[in-house]
Amino acid sequence: MSLRIGVDIDGVLADFRTAFHATAQRCLNRDVTGVNDPKSSEQLDDRDVRRVWDFIARTTNWWMDLQPYEQDQIARLYDLTRAARWEVIFVTNRPPSAGDSVQFQTQWWLERQGFYLPAVLTVPGSRGELANALRLDVLIDDLLRNCVDVVTGSAAKALLMLRDEDDTMRQHAMNRGIGVVPTLAQALPVLEHLHEEMPKRRGRLLRLADWFKPAQNANHTLPHNPRLTQPLPERTRPQLPTPHHPTARREETQG
Repeated sequence: MSLRIGVDIDGVLADFRTAFHATAQRCLNRDVTGVNDPKSSEQLDDRDVRRVWDFIARTTNWWMDLQPYEQDQIARLYDLTRAARWEVIFVTNRPPSAGDSVQFQTQWWLERQGFYLPAVLTVPGSRGELANALRLDVLIDDLLRNCVDVVTGSAAKALLMLRDEDDTMRQHAMNRGIGVVPTLAQALPVLEHLHEEMPKRRGRLLRLADWFKPAQNANHTLPHNPRLTQPLPERTRPQLPTPHHPTARREETQG
């Protein structure tokens, strides 16, 4: 049975943050340097965010102009999909912009990156329900809440794309059995490994997080030379009695 893979677009393949930042500067006509997350930045209040989204909604084919994070890896995903006969479904909840439909803009964008004839679903709502409906084996997403929704609401596995170093977020994901990778280049070997393991073990018993834990040393025997790592404790030499010379003993008795 071929692997069924769900792949989110923004934050996994496409650099949405940079595009939103540039649009915010153009729309608001002010410097918004330092804006990383448009929905939580202190420099953009709710009114600003709505203005930017309204601007996007009026822009023709805005979603076609996003830059890819790793264009060569998107093409590599296509090659792996063809070679291993995977079924890849790209999922997104992008709001519409002017011009073509979000689905067509996303398909066109994926083909430009080297993934031909992509299947794109523009579905808002629960990713767990989506994974169940599509019978996915694994979903790659950049939001922890979506990954948690998948592993708790379906039998699918989840792989969190964490491009920014965040040890707390990483630990939260690992504690829930979710694998964590910083790039698509590191996610693809995980998919290849999953392709080999899934026929052997399907269901909830297979945790992706287990593949990212450091290997435990099961060899509890001492090294060849234990002195190298475990020096012997200092030992006090016992005081032996001084032997009496026989000649001296005779002199003592004669005297």
